[in-house]
Amino acid sequence: MPLQRRIPKRGFSNPGRQEYQVVNLRDLARLEPGQVNPVVLYRQGLIGSLRQPVKILGEGDVGGAYQVSAHAFSAGARRKIEAAGGTATVLMQLVRETSDD
Repeated sequence: MPLQRRIPKRGFSNPGRQEYQVVNLRDLARLEPGQVNPVVLYRQGLIGSLRQPVKILGEGDVGGAYQVSAHAFSAGARRKIEAAGGTATVLMQLVRETSDD
């Protein structure tokens, strides 16, 4: 039997995939309206690490005017935050270093 048929097949793993820590708008209800950034989310236990980027998703409703800073927002989350009188600010993306060697 040829070698390529004897070796097990494996799936594709994208080395450039960006994994986000997701936070829904309903989780922001635990916080008081005001400034919300990854450091605040980490201190409140909504994210597990400051090293990974944060994405805000639109599940739930916003109860006040939040000034949210995160690495990414869903379109629904941005719409709901701005409709409640808050702002959604995109932070600079984390860049993985790759070598061209």
